Amino acid sequence: MDELTCNVVGIDFPNADKSKSNRRMELMLCTPGEPVDLRREPKNPYDTNAVAVFSQRGVQMGYLSAERAPLIGRRMQEEEHVAIFQALVGSYGYVRIRFGGGAPTLPDPEAATPSQPRPASFDPDAFFPDPEGPECGA
Repeated sequence: MDELTCNVVGIDFPNADKSKSNRRMELMLCTPGEPVDLRREPKNPYDTNAVAVFSQRGVQMGYLSAERAPLIGRRMQEEEHVAIFQALVGSYGYVRIRFGGGAPTLPDPEAATPSQPRPASFDPDAFFPDPEGPECGA
C-alpha cells in the first residue's frame, strides 16, 4: 500500500458539459478528505494516458498532470485505489491517492520533513506536497 499526492491541472478550462460547469468553482466547493473519482480517458484526442478528476457531485475538476497520468492510469488498472481531495492552492488542485486498499490520509502540514523544513513564518494552512522522487512514483 502506498499513497501520493498529485496535482490537478486545467482547472481554469470550462467543462464540455451543457452548462459549461466551472472546474475551479467545483474545486472551491470541495473540502479536504472529500472523495473524488479518477477516470482514465484512453480515447482523449490530446493524450491517450489522460486521467480526469471528478468531484463526488460528478463535475469534472481537471486532469492529473501529463507527467503523472501514465503511471497513475497504469496503476489504476492493476491495483485497487481510492482518491480524495487534498487542497486548492493557486492554479492547482491536489488529490491524494492510495493504492492497495484502505483510505488515503491527508498529510500533516505541521510535520516538516528534512527535505522540506518548516519555514520561519509557518502557516498552518500551507500546503506541503510529497517530496519528488522514486518513492512517490515520479
